[in-house]
Amino acid sequence: MKLFSTLLLLFFCVISMNAQTDSIKSKIPFDGMDLSWINGQNRQKNFPLSLKDSEGETILTGVAYLDTYYNYNFAKPTDNTQTNSSTIGRHNEFTLNLASIGIETNYKNIIGRIWLQYGQMGSIVNDLDGSVYRGRNTNINNLKYIREAAAGYHFDVMHGLNIEMGIFMSYIGLESYITQENWSYQRSMVCDFTPFYFSGARVQLYPSAKFKTELWLLNGWQTYNSYSKGPGVGNSNYYRPNENLQLVANFYYGKDTQNPDEFGNQSNRIRFHHDNSIVARYYKNPNSKGISQAAFSLNSHYGFQKNDEANDVVKASQNFMLGTSLANRIWFNKNKMAVTLRGDYLTNQSVVNGVNTSPYLAFTPAATGDIPNNYDEAIANNEKLRLFQFTTTFDIMPSDYVTFRFEYGYRNASVPYFTGSGGTTSPTGFTNGAPSTLPWAANLRKNENRFTVAVNFRL
Repeated sequence: MKLFSTLLLLFFCVISMNAQTDSIKSKIPFDGMDLSWINGQNRQKNFPLSLKDSEGETILTGVAYLDTYYNYNFAKPTDNTQTNSSTIGRHNEFTLNLASIGIETNYKNIIGRIWLQYGQMGSIVNDLDGSVYRGRNTNINNLKYIREAAAGYHFDVMHGLNIEMGIFMSYIGLESYITQENWSYQRSMVCDFTPFYFSGARVQLYPSAKFKTELWLLNGWQTYNSYSKGPGVGNSNYYRPNENLQLVANFYYGKDTQNPDEFGNQSNRIRFHHDNSIVARYYKNPNSKGISQAAFSLNSHYGFQKNDEANDVVKASQNFMLGTSLANRIWFNKNKMAVTLRGDYLTNQSVVNGVNTSPYLAFTPAATGDIPNNYDEAIANNEKLRLFQFTTTFDIMPSDYVTFRFEYGYRNASVPYFTGSGGTTSPTGFTNGAPSTLPWAANLRKNENRFTVAVNFRL
């Protein structure tokens, strides 16, 4: 409540300041910087779907995006299901991953955007939100087809201040929900298991032309609705001293676990997450037909959950995740082609009494019926999950609006974690294909090899 009062006071102070500074010329943060090379950023420089007024000021900007892929998993799962990915869901099939259209405006200081979505990736991410089952009027269909929607206002204070409310794409983690903005198609594991959206309100402040900080009030960790009695809080910071360097630090804190006590009271289990990034471009020669630019990104994460209540003792030292991802990208032929090499490591220590309680492992295939799979058995024996991932990505980008992507990925786990040839649904490959007289569970494996071809466009 105290935090809310502080934000309310800030809001009215800003309105007052704005009313007294009509003569102040609006300043543009990061003005003149080329940020299109950064991992997780849109590389577009022009936006052809724009509507302008008679004075040449943009009124509305349209957004159109389509992402498709073909993925081949060398384990050849019988149900064609690709597991443990928020980006890729199918094997040996041509798949519509994401189709999105929308409009956005910053006209006369008004902030508004509505982006609609349809496709497999939206279902993979959004259907995992268990908060929609707490109470009524929370059906996931209310928001499933909305990628982002927000309303707000821009104040000409310092280098800008935005106040918005709605549902936002979340940047807890370096990489974007939009695959075209990332250097690789399959996201790094530290980003794959952290939020892609949040419902709430945010204040964006630009104290200088090179720094942005955000304060978030949100329902929960990648949740539409709330598990707890109050909102979670978050903070995001971007510092760009020049166009060749970006430093990022994000934080999240909240009580949004799905573990009520015997009286139905919501858990007081605390969750904390922090990630930080360094993204640097160390070579630039845009007119070269050879190497035209080169950059690297380093993204590291740490998060934990804890509680000291007698009926829910959870120690942070035993319930944490830690991971990092290092990528290097080299562009060729005037930035029309690029090669990215990336290596990831992640460990999850969130096991309580032999049960995985991690908020990060949302994509672990569950056992069928009452028969545990070999992942569940390993976790029950208090084995801890460690994941390694290596990807090689080759991009062909004839324009800023289209990408042809070819990617090989290898992943390895300390416990059985990835789908095997038997798939993750039933011996027949169908979700309703396992007879009740035949107990069955997915037989997972410790490694995975896959090859993916993706095509997308964006206007």
